[in-house]
Amino acid sequence: MFKKLWASVVEFLTDVRAEVRKVSFPTRSETVGSTTVVIVFCIIMSFYLSVVDTFLVWLISKIL
Repeated sequence: MFKKLWASVVEFLTDVRAEVRKVSFPTRSETVGSTTVVIVFCIIMSFYLSVVDTFLVWLISKIL
């Protein structure tokens, strides 16, 4: 029973090691570029949602 368990653990770790070798990590410039895009998108979306929220508050206040 323990031999079977140990063999499956060893096989799993071997497969994990093989998959990790296939991973390509981004360069520093790619990481900085992606981070910049995400931050700019978040700023634009927060501005958009703020405008929509303000409009909806104004609209509801006119209705009620």
